[in-house]
Amino acid sequence: MEYIITFKNTNAAIKAEQCLLEKSLRVSVLPLPAQIGAGCGICLRMDNDTARRALDALADIYIDEISLFSRIKESGQYYYTEIKNRSIFMEQKPDLLLNNCTSGGCGAKISQGELSKLLSGLPGFYDENLIVGYDSSDDAAVYKINEKYSLVTTADFFPPVVNDPKTFGRIAAANALSDIYAMGGKPVTALNLVCFPQSMDMGILREILTGGAEKVMEAPAALAGGHSIYDKEPKYGLAVTGIIENDKIIRNNTPETGHKLILTKPLGTGIILSALRAETASPDAIQKVVASMERLNKYAAEKMRGFCISACTDITGFGLLGHALEMASDKVSIVIYPDAIPYFEEAYQYAEEFLITAAGQRNRSCLSGKTDVSGLPFALQELLFDPQTSGGLLVSVAPEQSDYLLAAIREDEPAARIIGEIVKREKNVILF
Repeated sequence: MEYIITFKNTNAAIKAEQCLLEKSLRVSVLPLPAQIGAGCGICLRMDNDTARRALDALADIYIDEISLFSRIKESGQYYYTEIKNRSIFMEQKPDLLLNNCTSGGCGAKISQGELSKLLSGLPGFYDENLIVGYDSSDDAAVYKINEKYSLVTTADFFPPVVNDPKTFGRIAAANALSDIYAMGGKPVTALNLVCFPQSMDMGILREILTGGAEKVMEAPAALAGGHSIYDKEPKYGLAVTGIIENDKIIRNNTPETGHKLILTKPLGTGIILSALRAETASPDAIQKVVASMERLNKYAAEKMRGFCISACTDITGFGLLGHALEMASDKVSIVIYPDAIPYFEEAYQYAEEFLITAAGQRNRSCLSGKTDVSGLPFALQELLFDPQTSGGLLVSVAPEQSDYLLAAIREDEPAARIIGEIVKREKNVILF
């Protein structure tokens, strides 16, 4: 919805416009609509939040002979309604991030099945230096630049998962950087990817970018620019480039039989974020899940150095079982220890109350015929399919080293657990 401010005379309108521009408020000068009878020949158009701030600013310079109208468009026609009680209008809360998007986080990803169909048969160009491409469903692309080093490149962005702009920026950046860590690389540069509604306050976008920049600095990497467009819904993320030694590249689909699986972060972010949207999530649950999503996988990845790691991936929108399916490829099966799965207690509780996600159901559908979860409690099933935003790493490590690596990772990720192992291929890809 937009708002129109009209003025008794042209001088007041011109003075008002200058005042609002000096305060960096986004307004547009329009001819007075024919549907509005009173006022001078011009008016100012603005969005919801700007209108509130404009009324305050105009009161400060004693321009009070004004009228405020809401403006909506239906069937190609504008309709105007005068807001006579401005005190009620001023008490309304400004738009929140979650009110401006229909989905959020990695739960907004296209499903594995649909994505596989989309990528199938795309024209390609063979390059012997492209060591890892999209054909293997890995976390990032790897391009060899010389005999010692390769570049690791990835891009990730999504709609908001929380209302606080800076927190959203941190989470989105941590999620995007994670792909580089999962491959064993070191981030070196990042580019902002931004979609933002023209009607929203640009101060919100600045806070999002500030949060993202904080995580890029923590990586550490250089924020080198980016690209932004206007869109109906806000979205934010990063395109990240990293560097890695050629003999230390970690793929997601090369686990060795007998190796143990370590999961570094608890499951359940998707379910708790869904509860947040439904305004049923407890403050404690939100605090715990935000802290987990903001935490870089950098620290767990650093602990992996020097250990015999046969495969690694980060757990995001396809859920634990979806990413485990990619890890198994067509070579091995993966055994999951149900009793060892780390998860947020509140997420289990919400799942028992059937507060689940659409993306989780898409993940369940994609795993049909590849695993049998019927013997597990329903809530645990949902956690295994739950889309994670900025989730943990799933690491395949030599069995004799697994306890040592787990102890090292738990210094930063106390919820980390050994949750399974790699076995020879059986009928089902994922076993319990």
